[in-house]
Amino acid sequence: MTLIKSISGIRGTIGGKVGDNLTPVDAVKFASAYGTWLKKHHNKAKLNVVIGRDARISGPMIHNLVVNTLIGLGIDVVDLGLSTTPTVEVAVPLEKADGGIILTASHNPKQWNALKLLNEKGEFLSGADGAEILAIAEAEAFDFSEVDGLGTVTANDSYMDIHIDEVLQLPLVDVDAVAARKFKVVVDGVNSSGGIIIPNLLEQMGVEVVKLYCEPNGHFPHNPEPLKEHLGDICALVVQEKADFGIVVDPDVDRLAFISNDGEMFGEEYTLVAVADYVLSKTPGNTVSNMSSSRALRDVTQQRGGSYQASAVGEVNVVELMKKTNAIIGGEGNGGIIYPELHYGRDSLVGVALFLTHLAGMDKTVAELRASYPQYFMSKNKIELTPEIDVDAILKAMTEKYQHEDISTIDGVKIDFATEWVHLRKSNTEPIIRIYTEAPNQAAADALALRIIDEIKAIAGI
Repeated sequence: MTLIKSISGIRGTIGGKVGDNLTPVDAVKFASAYGTWLKKHHNKAKLNVVIGRDARISGPMIHNLVVNTLIGLGIDVVDLGLSTTPTVEVAVPLEKADGGIILTASHNPKQWNALKLLNEKGEFLSGADGAEILAIAEAEAFDFSEVDGLGTVTANDSYMDIHIDEVLQLPLVDVDAVAARKFKVVVDGVNSSGGIIIPNLLEQMGVEVVKLYCEPNGHFPHNPEPLKEHLGDICALVVQEKADFGIVVDPDVDRLAFISNDGEMFGEEYTLVAVADYVLSKTPGNTVSNMSSSRALRDVTQQRGGSYQASAVGEVNVVELMKKTNAIIGGEGNGGIIYPELHYGRDSLVGVALFLTHLAGMDKTVAELRASYPQYFMSKNKIELTPEIDVDAILKAMTEKYQHEDISTIDGVKIDFATEWVHLRKSNTEPIIRIYTEAPNQAAADALALRIIDEIKAIAGI
């Protein structure tokens, strides 16, 4: 497995050879590069960095390596311990820190871990900053502190509670209205930190919680990517418990998916659509999502009088376009909600609280709410990459083949047909080509995906 270095962070599988996987040596190397970059860009005698991790099994090992590397560079550490990605993002500015690191491989299986790097705003680094850090790592241009200049560690395990407080204080979150409805919700925390923070948030909003896989032991009971094929247990339990709906988060709690009261998927894509619909109904404005996200957000935004734009895939790209267009809400179709009223980061807690408030204000079930939105259906597929596959050549060939259609090459290749689209791109986080399609019905989306996959395989000779 190749160690993956991208704007999404430094990510790899645990074990194996240095430089090929995320080994202890690689963790120290990239933590050193990040710390060195911080020291270069902040003209301060003393720096401090916030660190948190998800519950995956390798977390304590990677955590200790990274913390002690920063100490060795003379950087003070605020250690949140078990945490979530959005919690660390919230903590960085509250701590007036110079940066932050989240140790998580997000939706990847338990073999994986990663260093996600933040700036002093608690936001992901730009592509240029990330490239500079990679260059420092490659050159091993580190200068560690002498004994009297070593950093210190301050433990602070209160930030998940602080994060919940910040969410509940948002003007569009109505705790009393939610509590009055006496909702019952099933939560799948995939045995990571979401199993702590999401039930706590719900209980503070007066919601009855049924916990499923909420023990933060890092033993993921199913593939942690919140897709339909992985979520049979919670779909069945929502119906069995006669719950109002179900909530699924990934291990670091920045992706959010709902299960409707009938046990069917609400749809990752429609997490953002529903939350944006509520926000736009109260505060009209613009929205942004990435190019692989549903057209439904565009439709809802235009119905509410706003303007919609699509960015390249990657949270940092969505945030950049949101700032440029003064978007009041945005995110990604993988269930990531970005609500600048709190911070510029995907945040499942914000999504849950706004969705509950939205639901409390209407006389509809979650299934009925889903049916009220523009109906689009997606097919998400991938092709595993091998070293001999030339991805750029494949994308160029597909661009030429469909040159008479509406094509964007901002991020891979997106081909917009009259009633459907396909987006082809190399993943930032896995050695795969992603093939996303959307159409007015599932059969058409699946058929388009199969056709495109066959065409790619023919071009690649596989």
